[in-house]
Amino acid sequence: MTSSAVDYDDRVSVTDVLVRYATGIDRRDWGLLRTCFTRDCDLDYGDIGHWRGVDEVVAWAAATHDPLGPTLHRITNVVLTTKDGGVAARSYVQAIVMTPDSGAAVHAYGWYDDELARTTEGWRIHRRRFTMVTSELHRPMTAAGTVPDAAEPG
Repeated sequence: MTSSAVDYDDRVSVTDVLVRYATGIDRRDWGLLRTCFTRDCDLDYGDIGHWRGVDEVVAWAAATHDPLGPTLHRITNVVLTTKDGGVAARSYVQAIVMTPDSGAAVHAYGWYDDELARTTEGWRIHRRRFTMVTSELHRPMTAAGTVPDAAEPG
């Protein structure tokens, strides 16, 4: 296995895949999300789940996210290297996931380790491992900057 720097055009294209993933999830644009993965992708999210194939990934994402309130997936600190004819990417992720009534939010922090393959349609995620560092439950603040009492309506 050899690894080296990724050229500029590939760096932009691979980073675009990561942003497209976050955008697809947050907009509930399952067609857009599908464009991020190879047909035979393998995603391991630890205790959250493990999916094989783009159809399984998109079905899980839709079933999980469609009932929720707004979500915001931020992907940062992207480090890319070439690997076995493809690209390896490590990126940090912070996901803010609102409950269906938007009465609370889970903030999850971790990183993605991705292996991307160049296909005839462009770069696609072939393998992904998500490592969760921590998650927190937050209640929304009022306009005055205070957290409402749990007994009071939101």
